[in-house]
Amino acid sequence: MPDKKEVLIEITSTQGKDKSVQKIKGEVIVAKDGAFYVKYEEPDRGPTGGITRTMVKISSGEIKIMRHGEVESQQAFTAGQRLPGFYRSPFTKFNLSTDTHKVETHLEGANGTVFWEYDLYVYDELSGHFAISLNIQEEV
Repeated sequence: MPDKKEVLIEITSTQGKDKSVQKIKGEVIVAKDGAFYVKYEEPDRGPTGGITRTMVKISSGEIKIMRHGEVESQQAFTAGQRLPGFYRSPFTKFNLSTDTHKVETHLEGANGTVFWEYDLYVYDELSGHFAISLNIQEEV
């Protein structure tokens, strides 16, 4: 049975000079295959007030983000690769891709930091350069 822990998550997202920080509660599951899953419900309600649940899968050199609910999306990040993804909401949908420059993971048990930096493309047009970090701390 996987090890499941309640955690506090701080998500820092930087795009150019814009920086946002969110602090939310979630859970971490450490799977037997070494994968690390971070699950949480997004604090902001979607465009029609619905809920979006997010799962971040962290495995050897790769990060995958899957969102379900009000917003449906999938993004994958592997350093040195451009990977396809998508975004769907009640009002729009589009294909996207991520060209990842850096992925760093420092995890021990249910605690740690994950950082990745990438260019986001929407319909093959550069949308922006992003740096994201997740700081994960087990709730005591």
